[in-house]
Amino acid sequence: MKDGDHLEITADDLIALVHRYNPKTNEPLIRAAYDYGRDMHADQRRHSGELYFNHPVAVAAILTEQQLDDATIITALLHDTIEDTKASYAEVARLFGDEIAGLVDGVTKLTNLQLNSTETKQAENFRKLFMAMSKDLRVILVKLSDRLHNMRTIRAMRPEKQAQKARETMDIFAPLAGRMGMQWMREELEDLAFRVLNPDGRASIIRRFINLQKETGDVIQRITGDMRSELDKAGIDAKVFGRAKKPYSIWRKMQEKDQAFSRLSDIYGFRIITDNEEDCYRTLGVIHQRWRAVPGRFKDYISQPKSNGYRSIHTTVSGRDGKRVEVQIRTVQMHDVAETGVAAHWSYRDGVRSKNPFAVDPAKWITTLTEQFDAEDDHQDFLEAVKLEMYSDQVFCFTPKGEVVKLPRGATPIDFAFAIHTRIGMACVGAKVDHMRVPLWTRLKNGQSVDIITAEGQSPQGTWLDIAVTGKARAAIRRSLREEDKARFVKLGRELARSAFENVGRKATDKALSTAAKAMRLGGRNDLLARLGSAEITGRAVVQAVYPELLPQEGVQVDAKRAVIGLSPGQSFERAPCCQPLPGERIVGVTFKGRGVVVHAIDCDRMSAYEDQPERWLDLHWHDGSHPAVYGATLDVTLNNSAGAMGRICTLIGEAQANISDLQFVDRKPDFYRLLIYLELRDVAHLHSLMLTLEAESDVAAIARYRNMSQSSAETPA
Repeated sequence: MKDGDHLEITADDLIALVHRYNPKTNEPLIRAAYDYGRDMHADQRRHSGELYFNHPVAVAAILTEQQLDDATIITALLHDTIEDTKASYAEVARLFGDEIAGLVDGVTKLTNLQLNSTETKQAENFRKLFMAMSKDLRVILVKLSDRLHNMRTIRAMRPEKQAQKARETMDIFAPLAGRMGMQWMREELEDLAFRVLNPDGRASIIRRFINLQKETGDVIQRITGDMRSELDKAGIDAKVFGRAKKPYSIWRKMQEKDQAFSRLSDIYGFRIITDNEEDCYRTLGVIHQRWRAVPGRFKDYISQPKSNGYRSIHTTVSGRDGKRVEVQIRTVQMHDVAETGVAAHWSYRDGVRSKNPFAVDPAKWITTLTEQFDAEDDHQDFLEAVKLEMYSDQVFCFTPKGEVVKLPRGATPIDFAFAIHTRIGMACVGAKVDHMRVPLWTRLKNGQSVDIITAEGQSPQGTWLDIAVTGKARAAIRRSLREEDKARFVKLGRELARSAFENVGRKATDKALSTAAKAMRLGGRNDLLARLGSAEITGRAVVQAVYPELLPQEGVQVDAKRAVIGLSPGQSFERAPCCQPLPGERIVGVTFKGRGVVVHAIDCDRMSAYEDQPERWLDLHWHDGSHPAVYGATLDVTLNNSAGAMGRICTLIGEAQANISDLQFVDRKPDFYRLLIYLELRDVAHLHSLMLTLEAESDVAAIARYRNMSQSSAETPA
């Protein structure tokens, strides 16, 4: 260790953190693990230049926040020793025991997965994650904390490495943390990844929040005070906490609802912690008496807890100003489980394993989770099943024996049958709901009793895909239909594709079909043909994926002079030449004296020039409907230098109902040339579909959207 090097958290610091919740901790063993890890990593360095051992110690400190047992803390200290140092499994087992050696080895195997964000790799790695979790869930707790610290310190990595890690985090680790009930970790992981993947979008959300606070004052403090006052009047002893939702959560809501920031309502969340369950329901009554409940936004996870042990009452209320806020009501014990999820099983309090009645047995939890995916052979189906949303609306139905089955709202008896067991679903021929025979397409309601009727020799029907809603049921049905005669489906699919492409004057080449499969997120050309032959997708949909402009367009056309919503009466606008925003993209306006408003894409780099002038920002969005093809955009295209290539590209652009306004050759070589094509388009969907059409052309070597951030018009301050 060089002079001046130091460890940010000493052994005494770490032991003190454990002592806070576990005074009976094995202090000598933790100290021995600390010393061993420090010696093994010796002079190893992180990308930032600091001592590497700072990282495993920081991971251990994160796990103390979850009040975890000594074995997990020690595993964190040693989790990189077998992988990155001369330490061996046998030596770790000899010094610290088989349990800790097994945990360290499990974390090492997870690290070696080489996670990738492509669809197939995601599915394979989810499988491996579940396999590792099924042996000891503490392995994934260490891995999640490892990822959290890496994301907190990611700035030291190369930009491309940051992007890769951020995508892995957003695709795999954040959803997994949420699935385990560790919502705080999911939110932080998402926000840290969002900071890397879309820093401008995140910064814009934070700026809007600052402006909102200037306009409305401290909303959180005001509402928290009102809630405490109402609870005091009712004689309820409870703690009230409020917070603004994370930037990524708000960004996702803006995308899902296609709403501007100013139109979002429930961007604040409040949590009320009571002493007992009875006070939870009394508190709900007080909140609903004082504020108006929003219909359809009430969920009672106390009477019907989630599979990971989560219990809470969720409701959304609105005040006189129409602003909505989300309120969660739970007891102290429920809150402990809500903070740590399945990890609550290992948490300690005052030196003994915490006996929280709501903590879930991790062995049972992981068994119920993995059972859903054991039979999934298709990667895409597996991924669809594994990415079920944590907080999707649910209905609770009963088997004839009184067992509860949880299903998403809108589920049918077919979903119920597959939820019980895949074998029951495959053999389903009918159902009784509350002792009455009903059609299989019946939508189930809360509290109903469902009895599935089965028969030998039955197999899923193609029409079931229109009935089932759960990922598990739909995946099993599709797999059964495909496996019956996959070769026949591929052959039939090829004929259907040939016919569909000929109808628009094109050929169903292998490259065109592969491009369509990529656009539709399918497993490849044969997967697409099999699904086309089995009527899961249509020939029109395949053509639409590659040549959408050759199909008829529908919709009312929007006047280009009044295409933007959010301007004052008589206020004019122009599109910024730097980012060339198109209808369908998120936009923001900047006011200029004598020029009206210049509209930028929300992620435009030039917006940073106005960060200190928020009063000039306008929250804008495009009119819905069909826009005329008058909006300029530029493509950077690399073409094979072959006879007729340029003509074919221009023909494709014309057939796509786009206009070429200019061409600029950037680079000419004997085998290829690169050029900028200046186009006039309808909207961003028009742009994307045209790019997909050109990408399917064999002469096109590369294609990308071009934005000239050095280009701007003269700017006059407002």
